[in-house]
Amino acid sequence: MNTINTTTLNEYHACHLCPRHCGINRNDAKTGFCRQTSTIRAARAALHFWEEPCISGTSGSGAVFFSGCTLRCVFCQNEGIAKGDIGKELSKERLAEIFLELQEKGANNINLVTGGHFQPSIAEALEDAKANGLMIPIVYNTSSYESLDTIRSLDGLVDIYLPDLKYFDSTLSMRYSHAADYFQIASKNIEEMVRQTGEPLFRIKPEHSMQESYEMWESEAALPISATEYNEICDMDEEAEILMQRGTIVRHLLLPGCTEDSKRVIGYLLDTFGDEIYISIMNQFTPLKNVEDYPELNRKVTEKEYDEVIQFAINHGIENAFIQEGDVAEESFIPSFDYEGL
Repeated sequence: MNTINTTTLNEYHACHLCPRHCGINRNDAKTGFCRQTSTIRAARAALHFWEEPCISGTSGSGAVFFSGCTLRCVFCQNEGIAKGDIGKELSKERLAEIFLELQEKGANNINLVTGGHFQPSIAEALEDAKANGLMIPIVYNTSSYESLDTIRSLDGLVDIYLPDLKYFDSTLSMRYSHAADYFQIASKNIEEMVRQTGEPLFRIKPEHSMQESYEMWESEAALPISATEYNEICDMDEEAEILMQRGTIVRHLLLPGCTEDSKRVIGYLLDTFGDEIYISIMNQFTPLKNVEDYPELNRKVTEKEYDEVIQFAINHGIENAFIQEGDVAEESFIPSFDYEGL
């Protein structure tokens, strides 16, 4: 018999899990801005190889893509699931099983992709899975547009935060994501994420069976590596497999024609957090049909635009960074939301 957690039900009763503060009773099959009831829905749970190298490694990140979103980005690459049009219903018990199955498949971590509107249920599933042998790090992959209380409630459950910081300018965030207060909300949430994780820590992946690797990561013998050591090793050996165990990587996706806003975002992150975080400066904007009504976005970011932002970051003293080289703006990077692994 499944037990009912009344605390979780209460959090969905008058939902304030995101800054929209809909106040909707999602237990009653009603939906707010995220277009989801209190029943977990997801579109894919599989090994994912297109995250930052210290997240995916060679074995892949165990990514669970949840349905729904607290933003409405006009350029969204995952529009089908963001709008809630795609998704399979899952119980908390099944979600916990999925986490363990991904670990068994060799995932380097559990990667929760846009799950903030299901946070109470996800937290229960994580606790259940950990009680039954889940040992790999938990990655929280978010747009950063969530309530601060939601992020605070993850303290002790999440090892690695992978937040976006999409905009500095409120005009841009309103036009492209329908959230004029995006920077105000996201910056406070990222501050809390960094407070929880502290400075980045990594570990070299042992050349053993997966189970032995998990046990070694948990042992005192596997000493953590600092960001400085990680950067030095990667400079010397590009093939070295070193995985993040704790920390925050802030992603920023360049948009066409928005280089000045990108500089303000990166400048803010460096001035505020310095070497406490990594910044992933992304060049993979892919113009799809959903930007036809936004002609200024209906193209890829140019090499000149990307180089200008990278040079700004270098001049601003960036040390901990991930950059994307070459033409990575391809629809092939968008996963198939075919309910695999669910």
